Amino acid sequence: MSHLPQIRIPATYMRGGTSKGVFFKLGDLPERCQQPGAARDRLLLRVIGSPDPYAAHIDGMGGATSSTSKCVILSKSTQPGHDVDYLYGQISIDKAFVDWSGNCGNLSTAAGAFAIQAGLVDPTRVPQNGICVVRIWQANIRKTIIAHVPVTNGQVQETGDFELDGVTFPAAEIVLEFLDPSDDGDEGGSMFPTGNLVDDLEVPGLGTFKATMITAGIPTIFVNAEDIGYTGTELREQINSDPAALKKFEQMRVAGALRMGLIKTPEEAATRQHTPKIAFVSKPKTYKASSGKEVKADDVDLLVRALSMGKLHHAMMGTAAVAIGTAAAIPGTLVNLAAGGGAREAVRFGHPSGTLRVGAAAAQENGQWVVKKAIMSRSARILMEGWVRVPGDAF
Repeated sequence: MSHLPQIRIPATYMRGGTSKGVFFKLGDLPERCQQPGAARDRLLLRVIGSPDPYAAHIDGMGGATSSTSKCVILSKSTQPGHDVDYLYGQISIDKAFVDWSGNCGNLSTAAGAFAIQAGLVDPTRVPQNGICVVRIWQANIRKTIIAHVPVTNGQVQETGDFELDGVTFPAAEIVLEFLDPSDDGDEGGSMFPTGNLVDDLEVPGLGTFKATMITAGIPTIFVNAEDIGYTGTELREQINSDPAALKKFEQMRVAGALRMGLIKTPEEAATRQHTPKIAFVSKPKTYKASSGKEVKADDVDLLVRALSMGKLHHAMMGTAAVAIGTAAAIPGTLVNLAAGGGAREAVRFGHPSGTLRVGAAAAQENGQWVVKKAIMSRSARILMEGWVRVPGDAF
C-alpha cells in the first residue's frame, strides 16, 4: 500500500491577546485550499489535530482548548482603504468542522502584527520608529478593525512592559479599534435582534431567565449570575468540571440563538459552536483569579464569565469584551445594570484571569442604539515560524 509523504506549508505560530493560533498567508496554502470549501477545512483540521476523541491535540498544533484551536488566513486586502484581509477559523476539538461564523478579537491583535511581518502592508506605510496603523478587513463578519502596532527599527516591536491578565509575560501594547461593532452586518437587524435591551428568555426544561442579547463584537447572550445559581466569581475548573452545568449553558445558548434569529432549528447550533457566546454577569465582588492574584471589588465595575466552544474561557474573548463594553455603555442592559447603571464610556470587568478595560461610547440614532467604536489594548508575539507539516492525503 502506497502512502503520500507529508507536505510542508509556510506557517507562523502566534499568540494574540489570550489566544494563540496558526497563521498562514493565503498564497502559501495548497492551491485547492486557497478557496473556501471542504479541502481548506480538512487541511486546517489536520494542522490543529482535530477531531480528537482524546481531547489532547497530541498529533497537531492545537492546545485542546477554544483559545488554542484556531487558524488565521491573511492576504493583501481586496477592500478599498484596507491593508489586509483577515479570515479566522475556529477549529472544533472533537468534531470535524471549522466554524467561520465569527471573529477572534484576541487574534485580531496578532493579525495586525503578522500583516506587517509578512509584508502584506505597503512598506511606505510602515514607519522606521513609531506606530503603524494597520487597516484590517475582518472577512468573517465584514468589519473594519484598526490595529496600532508599535514599530522599532522598521520591525514590529514585540517586547515591552504591557501586562495583560491571562498572559504570563509582559509584551508590547497594541491598541485595537473595532469600528461600528454595533452594526450587525450580514446577520441583519439591529444591535439588539429582539428589539429589547432585556428579554425574558425561555429555555425549555430550565425555566425563564432575564437576558440581554446583543450582536456587537460577536453575538452574545448575557444573563445574571445569581439567576442561574452562580456568584460571578467562578473559575474555569468550577464550571468545566461540571457536565450538567455545561449542558445547561448550551441549552441557554441554543435558546438565545433561536431568539436572535441566528439559527432556525436547535440542531443547527451543533455546527455553530463559535457563535453566539453565552456569558453571565454580576456586581463587583472580591475574588482570587486563577493566577492567585486577588481582584478586589473596588478594582472593577462588574464581573463577567463567558463560555467559548462549550467551555468557560480562562480569561475573556476579545470579541466578547467588545460586546461587554458596548452593552455596558447602554443604560438598562444587564451588563450596564451589573456595572451600576447610568451612562459610561468605559468599563473594567473582572474575569477568571484578572481584569480588562474596554471603552465604547453609545448613542441613539433614529431610535436605535449604535456604537461607532470600541477600543481595547492587547499584545502579540511570534512563538515559532517556519513550516507546518501535514500528510499529503489529509485534504
